[in-house]
Amino acid sequence: MPSATVVAEGGAAVAGLRPPFFHGGDPVPARTPRLLINCSILATGVEVAALTEHGTDVTVIATLAEFWADPAKHLSRPPDGPTLTTASIEQVPPVLPDARVICVGLNYLKHAAEGSYRELPPYPTLFARWTQSLTVDGAEVPVPANEEGLDWEGEVVAWVGAPLVDVSPEEALAAVIGYSVFNDLTARRAQKLTSQWILGKNGDRSGPLGPMVPASEVGDLRQGLRVQTRVNGETVQDARTDEMVYTVGDTLSLISHTLSVRSGDLLATGTPAGVGYARKPPRLLQPGDTVEVEVERLGVLRNTVVGNGRRLAG
Repeated sequence: MPSATVVAEGGAAVAGLRPPFFHGGDPVPARTPRLLINCSILATGVEVAALTEHGTDVTVIATLAEFWADPAKHLSRPPDGPTLTTASIEQVPPVLPDARVICVGLNYLKHAAEGSYRELPPYPTLFARWTQSLTVDGAEVPVPANEEGLDWEGEVVAWVGAPLVDVSPEEALAAVIGYSVFNDLTARRAQKLTSQWILGKNGDRSGPLGPMVPASEVGDLRQGLRVQTRVNGETVQDARTDEMVYTVGDTLSLISHTLSVRSGDLLATGTPAGVGYARKPPRLLQPGDTVEVEVERLGVLRNTVVGNGRRLAG
């Protein structure tokens, strides 16, 4: 199946699907043709589209709203909309403006330990991102003012494809329509000003998000997909998703008993050990650094860090 991305042309947007490629350029083996879903901005508005195998073209699937009204239907059939070159569009994440981006903190034991959390609570620590903080592969990410740099947090995002209200973990997991690579780039100074993490987790363009790969192509994260983060080619995080403390199904089920989860909402599943602030001495991303997050079956997400002046320039 294809994955989704969003692209723009003439002020409108489209989402695209393409096969994921890993570090070194080797395509991920697939049982069937795969979809990578992103959005593109077109004259007709933001649309979801499928990327071709080589990533040179996208074929429109549906408008963003139409896609999330029934994502399973749209992913079950070949895209039949117009085909455009990726050079002619702007890609954006296939995220609804009112989607909730719910994030799990401290979901790997070794990461909790490196941050001096000696005991994990019985329930996951949850915080929120706003959709405006999200961006795509290849985007430049600015270091905010008053920060010494940005910290990396490579992880996986799960996309919800159906409403969830008071559901079981099994029902919640069955509603996950796809997964993406994610980098929860963090402004540590802002994060630690108070006990609430939201400020440090919502810097401009600080949430790079890879194309969505359908869940049918990814399988269960409990099987253990490898997650790696590299800074300027050096591996700084290396773990597997079966090390998660709180599973996707359990976490979405918990959330659904308090607030109604909607189609198009996202769950960022948390980062493993190896973040920069816990190193001795601490290490943060500086302007000019390139950070990559690679997840087995999902591909590579690559972004460059820039100075605050680029943030002010938009």
